[in-house]
Amino acid sequence: MLKKIIYVLIAALVIIQFIRPAKNVAAGPFPNDISTKFAVNDNVASILKEACYDCHSNNTKYPWYAEVQPVAWWLADHVHEGKSELNFSEFAGYTAKRQRKKFNEIMDEVKEGKMPLKSYTVIHTKAKLTEEQKNALYKWCEESLATLPPAEPQQQSDNTKSEHK
Repeated sequence: MLKKIIYVLIAALVIIQFIRPAKNVAAGPFPNDISTKFAVNDNVASILKEACYDCHSNNTKYPWYAEVQPVAWWLADHVHEGKSELNFSEFAGYTAKRQRKKFNEIMDEVKEGKMPLKSYTVIHTKAKLTEEQKNALYKWCEESLATLPPAEPQQQSDNTKSEHK
């Protein structure tokens, strides 16, 4: 009985190797890339490319193990989730309000050590950010935020509006 279970598991592992998720690979240039609206110096561009773009852009560099199932499914889901949260290839197309929010989130996540993810930096050791790199990203985010139009004032609530009529 145990032998049959092992054979079934092996057969299942072989079969799932033929079921592949779509890869996040697109040829640029990307018209809404962050660099089309915000100044990105070479140092920051290098940091973003090494530590962020695999999960937060339209072009992921896949390692060899991305060809093995079920790892490829996990990576595809991870990249999809990362891009839905922040996509540097589409950043210039975001509203000013969303750009402001994302720059602030980048600063918070990097400062708190939440990004790049530990699960990513274990294998991609070059993605581990030094204090100098974190400071460079933080400064770049602040400088980029300063180029955005001021935030719109909070709109009055519906209750306040109706009282003034």
